[in-house]
Amino acid sequence: MQQTLETDIAIVGGGLVGASLALALQPLVKREGLKITLLESHPPSEQQPDVQWQPSFDARSSALSWGTRLIYEQLGLWENLKAHAYPIKHIHVSDRGYLGSTQLNHQEQQVEALGYVVPNAWLGRTLWEGLQQAGSDSVNVLAPAQIERLSFPQPEAAELTGQLDGQAIKLKARLVVLADGGRSGLKKQLGIADDEHDYQQTALVANVRMSRPHQGWAYERFAEDGPMALLPLQGRDMALVWTRPGSEAQALVELPEAEFIQAIQKSFGNRAGRFEQVGERFAYPLKKIRAKEQVRRNLVVLGNAAHYLHPVAGQGYNLAIRGVTSLADSLLNSALQARNQGQAFHPGELPALQAWQAQRMPDQDAIVGFSHTLIHLFANNLPLLGHARAAGLIGLNLFSPARRWLVKKAMGLEV
Repeated sequence: MQQTLETDIAIVGGGLVGASLALALQPLVKREGLKITLLESHPPSEQQPDVQWQPSFDARSSALSWGTRLIYEQLGLWENLKAHAYPIKHIHVSDRGYLGSTQLNHQEQQVEALGYVVPNAWLGRTLWEGLQQAGSDSVNVLAPAQIERLSFPQPEAAELTGQLDGQAIKLKARLVVLADGGRSGLKKQLGIADDEHDYQQTALVANVRMSRPHQGWAYERFAEDGPMALLPLQGRDMALVWTRPGSEAQALVELPEAEFIQAIQKSFGNRAGRFEQVGERFAYPLKKIRAKEQVRRNLVVLGNAAHYLHPVAGQGYNLAIRGVTSLADSLLNSALQARNQGQAFHPGELPALQAWQAQRMPDQDAIVGFSHTLIHLFANNLPLLGHARAAGLIGLNLFSPARRWLVKKAMGLEV
């Protein structure tokens, strides 16, 4: 027997972006009495919110900009989040084979950190605790839910069908937000095409232990065959993101630990100390993906489903979170405007969603273009261009206005 439900806003995907949106929509819920439904393929019990936190050496992490910290402060989550948020106080940027480098530091911006590195498990746990505190009256969590089909049989609502804990379900929603990741099957089902660029590279992600404390330093080292980043975690631990040509990546994943450590030491050098231990290695093929349609009537595409970036500048998640809060603000403003005009508020009205998308495009264009340009600029091994890059990095060290602009962009404040 099929269960039929109705909601105002359905969020497909209860990951970091979807859960953040459900919490960002709380002012709209409280003011307008709307129903928010979050559909997630894994039950909340698997998030283990009540289990004593045991940080894992192999836990993958996300880089949060200072701007994202401010957003999570507004959502009331930062006090819990900061318990395992490791500050980035300084950033060292260099180009392998050339003398030029530049250093960015938090003191120049008069903030305690340029950004933070947070284990994804802790970030997810904090978000799910926030959902629990919001209560089922504010967010109805349906999990484990597998949404198999999304259709728009009527102009006023969308219809989702699938399975909820093994039982057939139909959900009618006035607005559907797809936050189900870069491989969104529903997006493909709707015929939404992507603007895609394959970098022919793979990101190797792992945690490493260094011979000395990092003291809040992050490193971005560019090379013609791909950049390497080291981000600070607890004590002597750092998160490694090493971009390699696709043909080499799998062989590196399978190397014995000692040989892998030798390879990253040779590539990175000794600036951060000696690499002493490496955790589990993960490999992700790198592409630039951007949905050509991010809104339709009663539909928004958000997060990695909307845009997936090269990790070179660490801005993908921060861009997604700015999209989350701007969408929540836009819907709230539309509701207030409708009320002032004595009209009924519909969250899926196309003109309002198109206005929101137009407001988001400059930020998306800037961040997507910035990360894409960095890859092509530093991937070119022409000697003259290499010397020009070195001169540019030296110039950044000497010319403080340009350096401050770059820092603000990294902090998510210059968008």
